[in-house]
Amino acid sequence: MNRSKHAVTIGEHREHGRLVIYRSYVPLARQTVGVRAPGPTRRVPAMHGSVTLHMAAPAGRIFDLVSDVTKIGRYSPETFEGEWLEGATGPAVGAKFRGHVKRNGKGPTYWTTCTVLECEPGREFAFGVGPSDKPLNVWRYRLEPAGDGTDVTESFALTPTPWLRLYWALLGWARGRTNCSDMQTTLERIKAEVE
Repeated sequence: MNRSKHAVTIGEHREHGRLVIYRSYVPLARQTVGVRAPGPTRRVPAMHGSVTLHMAAPAGRIFDLVSDVTKIGRYSPETFEGEWLEGATGPAVGAKFRGHVKRNGKGPTYWTTCTVLECEPGREFAFGVGPSDKPLNVWRYRLEPAGDGTDVTESFALTPTPWLRLYWALLGWARGRTNCSDMQTTLERIKAEVE
């Protein structure tokens, strides 16, 4: 990837009269989509985001940390504990778990049920939040060998239901920035442990 054409921090700027939200290693030119917010030129950013961080560690070691939901509280600013459900003891496609979340680090505090959607050791771990057949949000970790270690990308993608589109148009852009900041924090904490 040519990082000179990608954002390396979380921020925003105006481009041709449009608000552009950017985050680590994401092309600046692709940060807006067609959901209009109030006003003639402002657009709402896509209902997804990602952050990539290089870690000088093998992908298998990193995968073991991101796929062990019982350790999420060590890394996430919002999800402070997790537990496997329905007899699951570790990551596998279809396994269910729940996460104990303190929204924005302040509250409200609630449990959310998740289902593992993808589980390829050393490469990818993804889970859906909400109903297993129609998750509201999909969180994903992609691991790619790079140089002396692994590029780790954490991402989220909301399902574009009508009410989530409305939420995103009104308030979600701020939540997107929070998610990107929290993903950066999560990855930095994992990096500190594996390096």
